[in-house]
Amino acid sequence: MPALTREESQARTRRLLLEKGPEVVAREGYEAASIDKIAKAAGFSKGAFYSNFSSKEEFFLELLERHAGQDVEEITALLEGVAEPREIIDRMANWSKGRATDPIWGLLAIEIFRRARRDATYGERHAGLFRRQWSDVGNLLMPIASNWSDPQPELLGAMVLELTYGAASGFDSPQGPQVGDLVRLALEAFHSAHGAD
Repeated sequence: MPALTREESQARTRRLLLEKGPEVVAREGYEAASIDKIAKAAGFSKGAFYSNFSSKEEFFLELLERHAGQDVEEITALLEGVAEPREIIDRMANWSKGRATDPIWGLLAIEIFRRARRDATYGERHAGLFRRQWSDVGNLLMPIASNWSDPQPELLGAMVLELTYGAASGFDSPQGPQVGDLVRLALEAFHSAHGAD
């Protein structure tokens, strides 16, 4: 097997750091997930981390961006060929219920934003982090709102994703209402107000 070029080696290092990062955060939390721990989990040095990312914040922003894109891909596949609003609502409620079992992503986003505001590093990348995801998911959900007089897919997508990953996910339990129930209720109300049937 031929040796990797410098670019291929760096791309591999970056990929492995991004793959191992969520495991470290899930185990340690954002504050305790040090660059050393992330690099070690991926089998690299702190120097390898800094040759790919300028800071811990940049690393975690990229993690969140990648995760947001994966959600869009998942939901696109989930709703492929589905046009009936009730089926869309059922699938989204079930997807949300499954996603809410791992609250790490919502908690990570909240922590990054809180810290960025505190450290005065909050910027355009933070502000726009989820906008494309909200818009893409909202567009996939538009069949439930076919009579919406002023369609704003970004709002529809934001509603579903913020219920899924927001603070409500921390209260998800088998004994009470679950996040999937909240998403179902919100989408049914939205469909009732803006749908064709």
